[in-house]
This record gives sequence, C-alpha cells and structure tokens, in this order.
Amino acid sequence: MRALRGHLTDPAAFATQVDEVQRPQGYRLLGAFTEKRSERADAVAVLGFRFATNLAWGRFCYVDDLSTVPEARGEGHATALLERVHEIAADEGVSMVHLDSGVQPERAAAHGLYFSQRYRIASYHFVREP
Repeated sequence: MRALRGHLTDPAAFATQVDEVQRPQGYRLLGAFTEKRSERADAVAVLGFRFATNLAWGRFCYVDDLSTVPEARGEGHATALLERVHEIAADEGVSMVHLDSGVQPERAAAHGLYFSQRYRIASYHFVREP
C-alpha cells in the first residue's frame, strides 16, 4: 500500500486505520503474494474496496486503493485483483464497480490497465480543499 499511499509510513497506524476505522465501514482488502520458501510471503499488490449505495448509482462496489510494488508491475497481479473484486461484486448482486485514478503522467500504465478491464471515464471528480 505504501507504493500508492506514500504518506503511510507507520505500519501500526495503517493497521489501526484499516481495522478500527475503515473495516467497520465495510472496507475489505485483497492481496497478491509472492511464493517464498521462507515462512512469510511478501505482498506484491493490494486492492482495497467497499460496497455502498447512493441515489445516482444504487448499490455499487468502489475500489479505494489498488497498488503493486514497482518491481512486480506488469506481472498481472493488479489484473488478477480486479478480476477477483469483479467476482465478489457479482456474487453480491452488484454490476457496477467504480474507481478514481489520478491524472498524473505516471498513472498512464494504471489507466491502460483500467481500460483493458473495460472501465471507462464516466465523470469528472471535483474536490475542494480548505
């Protein structure tokens, strides 16, 4: 997750945020792991998602976070995680999966992945900061 959310430098604070704040709100995590001969496998990609309902879309699945460590990009981990979240959404009777992605040039590969998974640009996302 640190590859995407660089401000998350404290593993204990990250675990607390996920377990005590986001998970009670329905946030779930999926991970892709390397095969190691040691007793612990390393996560190479992670996807955080949740289900919600609003007036515009009804019930939907929202991907909050999708990240792959740089050295494992292009190996299909993010694709596998997206395919898995699509299966989970279908099992929940939900047909729409939404996500937002930054528009910086370094996000081009991620955008290519989303287009290859049949996502489309559906709206502008506006934000106002104080």
